[in-house]
Amino acid sequence: MIRILLPAAIAAVTVATPAAAQEASNFGGVKLGVIAGYDNLRLEYEGVGADDDGVLYGVTAGYDMDLGSAVIGLELEASDSTTKQRFTDADFGDSLALAAGRDLYVGARIGFPVAHNVLLYAKGGYTNARAKLTYNDGEGLILSSSDTLEGWRLGGGVELTNANHFARIEYRYSDYGEYKVDGVGTGVSASRQQVALTGGVRF
Repeated sequence: MIRILLPAAIAAVTVATPAAAQEASNFGGVKLGVIAGYDNLRLEYEGVGADDDGVLYGVTAGYDMDLGSAVIGLELEASDSTTKQRFTDADFGDSLALAAGRDLYVGARIGFPVAHNVLLYAKGGYTNARAKLTYNDGEGLILSSSDTLEGWRLGGGVELTNANHFARIEYRYSDYGEYKVDGVGTGVSASRQQVALTGGVRF
């Protein structure tokens, strides 16, 4: 999916008429796109950490305002990934596993044009992910609880655009803090790193 998305998105942005290429681009407007990329989920428990890799996929929508020397905007995203579980050994042979589900994000970004169709930007906002925590004592007792993980996300990237299309590549880091069950801390903290490719249309 990634190999298909990125070349198609870049081709859509870079193929333009000679007349359009001579005009200064406007980075503003409504943008709708699809996402694919790399996802890494990390768990830490009592100083011991483990991580697992997978494929990120989802959709995004946003609105940017072009101020000339800078671009500011709002962004929404709904995503999931194949990164579902990673066991972290606890004491005496017991273990913990986290199955990550859908991830919702809302945030803002600010960017600065470095060419007529190239934008460098930084972003930040709120992220909310579904998750299921499972405990196994190693002797047949298995306990599990489903909940949401709330945290923050920071990232940055580069965007290419023309009159009708855009493409981005970005890095982002999300920190969900400590996983809690009914308001009680478990000692398990979760974070993730992602490299996302986005291609879409702009209006």
